[in-house]
This record gives sequence, structure tokens and C-alpha cells, in this order.
Amino acid sequence: MKIEALHIGMKVKHLKYLDGVVKSISEHTAEIRFDDALRTIDPETSDLQPAEAHAALSGLELPLKQLIEQTVHAAIADLGIPKPETVVEQLGLRWRKGRLVMHPADSTLQTKEVDLETFFHKIVMVRNNLRVLEQKINSSEQMSSAEKFDWQQYITRSYGSLTTFNVLFKEKEDQF
Repeated sequence: MKIEALHIGMKVKHLKYLDGVVKSISEHTAEIRFDDALRTIDPETSDLQPAEAHAALSGLELPLKQLIEQTVHAAIADLGIPKPETVVEQLGLRWRKGRLVMHPADSTLQTKEVDLETFFHKIVMVRNNLRVLEQKINSSEQMSSAEKFDWQQYITRSYGSLTTFNVLFKEKEDQF
């Protein structure tokens, strides 16, 4: 492994010393903290390998900010997470520009008000996160069928608790 490929904090593997973390780098060696000790190693003559997957982008003519934004947008789209403005479209017309007002039992305490669009967006995000969790559980190869069934029951009960908010939805098919 070339010394140029290392960076401080990088996790590495060594055949003899196992897993370690790069603590400092000099011209030809690196100090690496392994479980048993801090060791000075020449990465080019040892069997040092990165412990985590790495990616190299070459020939990319794109500002890093733009690359990150495009990657995040693609990930959000793949996960099916709706944009806030599309979520609000699901809100029933009679609730638009409305406010949720919570009055504490103790009249000396302050009332809390929240825009219904904000509240609705949060409820829909809870629903979407439950759906993603449900998909991850169902596709898990580590869980037994019995474990999947048990976890599915928690999700079903959570959906049941959220049916209180069905009144906010414009369309019945969007409800819990």
C-alpha cells in the first residue's frame, strides 16, 4: 500500500497485527494504533490494507458540492422520501394554513401552536420511516420468520396508533 493512500483516522488491516487506526504519517512510515500497541509501519513493505471500502473518482469534471447534492437527491428519490411540498398536497384542503393548538392542563403554562403543514409533514415522515423499517425487516436475511413476525407486530401497532391522524389526509388511499 502506498503511503499517499493513508490518512489520519483511516482504519487498516495488517496480517500480523490485525485491525488498526492510522495515528500519524511521516515520509515513509505511519504510526498505527493496533489493539496491543502503537506501531510504526512502512505501508509499502508490509501487508497493510484498507479496512473499509474506498472509491476513487477520476476524470470527474464536477464541483464536489454538486456531486454530493446529486447523490443525496438520487438517494432520497430511491428511498421514496417525498419532498415537503408534495407531502402538503396530501393534506386535506380544510386543514391548509391551519394550526394545531395544544393547551396544557396547567393554565399558567404556555400554549403551543404548530402549523398544520409542519405537523402533517412530520406525521407523513413517521409513516414513511415505518414503511422503510418494514421493508428492511422483511428483506433481512439474519432474522428468522418468527423474529420478523414479532417486529412486524410493533409496526402494525404503530400504524394503528397513527390512524388518529387519518382525518388530515385528503385521499383515503394515503391514510394509515
